[in-house]
Amino acid sequence: SIALDGRPHRIACGQIDIGNALTEMAAPMVKGILQPDGSVKPEPTMDVEHVASAVVHMAQLPLESNVLRMTIMATNMPFVGRG
Repeated sequence: SIALDGRPHRIACGQIDIGNALTEMAAPMVKGILQPDGSVKPEPTMDVEHVASAVVHMAQLPLESNVLRMTIMATNMPFVGRG
């Protein structure tokens, strides 16, 4: 609700969903992790710098523009929205 409630006060907000950025926590995905079907498979990852660039882009927009929702993920992730 802050996206609407903040408007009179010139407050903008946005949400970013991040999938499989290659951080220390996600490193095991490269070797293989448990999948919903019980198998173990490697998952694609992306450079965490791409996430940083997306956040900076959102933050640098002027108040008359806003990215309300953004999903950034490795292109070949097996599912969209799982997490």
